[in-house]
Amino acid sequence: MITTKETRRTRFSIRATTQQKELIPRAAASRKQTISEFVIENSIEAAEGLALDNAHFVLSPEMYRKFVAALDEPPRPNAALKKLFSEPSLIDDPIT
Repeated sequence: MITTKETRRTRFSIRATTQQKELIPRAAASRKQTISEFVIENSIEAAEGLALDNAHFVLSPEMYRKFVAALDEPPRPNAALKKLFSEPSLIDDPIT
């Protein structure tokens, strides 16, 4: 991930509505960040998320079959999973 601590050498401008221009500094201040830090951090996070969403891989038909079979397998039992399923969930025990 690109951090805001690196030296920034380039500049770019964006256009915003008055409401957006008022909202962004408030949001940045709530995180104790400068406007630049806030905009860069959130823009990079969104861009990296899109890049990951658009990533794809190619498998041979045999490898695809194995991949799907692995996804269809039930999870292997482990202590954390047993504990999770032994406790009531919010659906089982709703907060009143």
